[in-house]
Amino acid sequence: MPVTKSELIEQLSESLKLPKGKAELVVNVMFDAMVGALERGERIEIRGFGSFEVRSYKPYEGRNPRTGEPVQVKAKRLPFFKVGKELRERVNASTGALEQDHDDHDDEGGDDENDDVGDDATD
Repeated sequence: MPVTKSELIEQLSESLKLPKGKAELVVNVMFDAMVGALERGERIEIRGFGSFEVRSYKPYEGRNPRTGEPVQVKAKRLPFFKVGKELRERVNASTGALEQDHDDHDDEGGDDENDDVGDDATD
């Protein structure tokens, strides 16, 4: 389940004992400053968390997935996030959904490495 902006405001309010209105202002100022920096083409770096930058993409010819017809895709600039080393390590060290999914799969029995063996022969 995703964490919403309202939940961030709630957590900030509780942890700093701020009224919700002040916590909302702090969150909005942070997001507005980040959006403004990206609009100006600036890079944002938050040590231990990651960095945001704007990447430019040239126009290209794509395909409509329904019809297969060629479609011209305009040049665009999109925000890009690169995770920092500390955050990556903390996420990988935590017990997340991937580990739970993997554990559930292990309970079914069998050898993960050979699950696909022989599948191609029947197709």
